[in-house]
Amino acid sequence: MRVRRTLASFLAAGALALTSVSLVATVSGCGDGKPPAKTANVQAGDMPEGAEWSGVYFSELYGYLHVVQEGTAITAKWMRPQRDRWGELHGTAVGDLVRFEWTERVVGRVGPGAQRSGKGYFKYSRPQGDNTDDRIDGEVGVGADETGEPWDGVKQRNVTPDLASIGGSGAMDVGGGDWDSTNQEPGTPEEPTPPPP
Repeated sequence: MRVRRTLASFLAAGALALTSVSLVATVSGCGDGKPPAKTANVQAGDMPEGAEWSGVYFSELYGYLHVVQEGTAITAKWMRPQRDRWGELHGTAVGDLVRFEWTERVVGRVGPGAQRSGKGYFKYSRPQGDNTDDRIDGEVGVGADETGEPWDGVKQRNVTPDLASIGGSGAMDVGGGDWDSTNQEPGTPEEPTPPPP
């Protein structure tokens, strides 16, 4: 009798363990546990008459965004108004919609916290009325997300974008950018002299 109870308890415990393992496998098999990336529910439309993406757009949060379009390829750079961060984006334009990937770097910082990146989108529009400025409205997300933080900008009249005026070529640049490139000494550098014996 005692053997039967022990055997029944053992079988019940085994069945419970198998159910638990099966449940864990089912839950963990549903994906990597990360929520799906957030994407914007926006559709491309036509650009306003005579409009083009190339230009400079002002945002109080992001500063001046310099945008250059070549075919459907969009390249842009910005420097935050506090001059503490600068970034660049690369995307594709389809009519009045650009979807892009972006990277923003912290000036003077090196290491894991030196930059962040993600995805985003802009919609180009022209407000109703006379003598209005074209604008962009969109969002940027971190990582795989395309949405998260709003970004709007007003296109500046008669301002030509200058991508070379923003950013740097790498972590060795002082302040994260080539800020002193116009103040370099002229001439050819001298060869270093060996120390005296």
